[in-house]
Amino acid sequence: MTESLPLNAEALYAELLPAVKGLIDASPAPVVLAGITSGGAWLAERLQRDLGLPGNAGVISSSMHRDDFAQRGLASSAQTALPFDVNGAHVVLVDDVLYTGRTLRAVINELFDYGRPASVRLAVLVDRGGRELPIEPTVCAARAEVPADRSLELARDDAGRLSFVLEPKKA
Repeated sequence: MTESLPLNAEALYAELLPAVKGLIDASPAPVVLAGITSGGAWLAERLQRDLGLPGNAGVISSSMHRDDFAQRGLASSAQTALPFDVNGAHVVLVDDVLYTGRTLRAVINELFDYGRPASVRLAVLVDRGGRELPIEPTVCAARAEVPADRSLELARDDAGRLSFVLEPKKA
């Protein structure tokens, strides 16, 4: 059963926007955004537009480097598309929810398949704790406690409005 969550994704996005702008302003050029499929990609696309950045945000998938690839296989979500040169770029990875850090580890491996960035920073909408790897966000709009048997997921309606849902964890 899917449950609504009192976290207001639109209000959190409004907090994330100036934080990411500050991160970009403090970084030497070139700075590029890459969103982790799928919620992070939605956020990166919107940040790119709202911050008036040239070009398109990248989309990056963790599916090819996951440590549970044998169990999960290829995800049906979008695959990696980076419309910029990774070499020497200051990459801001954008994700909706940070949990164990395993997805981020896989994404960083994927990113390095495309080149060697000058730096990699992480901006997340929600950090739910529960880290299994030493990965921390540079920018985070909120921290939330979520039951271990639930998955916190970002949803987007046809008008582009964001919301969060709690779902039972997939086996």
